[in-house]
Amino acid sequence: METIQVGQLKTDFSAILQEVQNSGKKYIIEYGRKQKKVAMIVPYQEEVEERNFGLLEKSGSFNLHDDFEMTDEEFLGL
Repeated sequence: METIQVGQLKTDFSAILQEVQNSGKKYIIEYGRKQKKVAMIVPYQEEVEERNFGLLEKSGSFNLHDDFEMTDEEFLGL
C-alpha cells in the first residue's frame, strides 16, 4: 500500500485510478503539512451484506456464505 499527498492525487488522478483498476494497487491519501491520513483508494468489490448479532453488535461482524442453509429463525433459536 502506498501513500499519496492530495496534490499529487489531483495531478495524477486518472493514472492512479488506472493503476488501482488494472493492478489492484491501494493508496492511502494524506492531507496537509502533518500528512494526516484521511482516506483510501482501493479496488472496487461487490458489497457483501454484513449482519451484526448479539455480542458482535458493538465489537465487529461476520459474513454468512451464500450456501448457508439455515434460516434466520433457526440460527437465532426462535
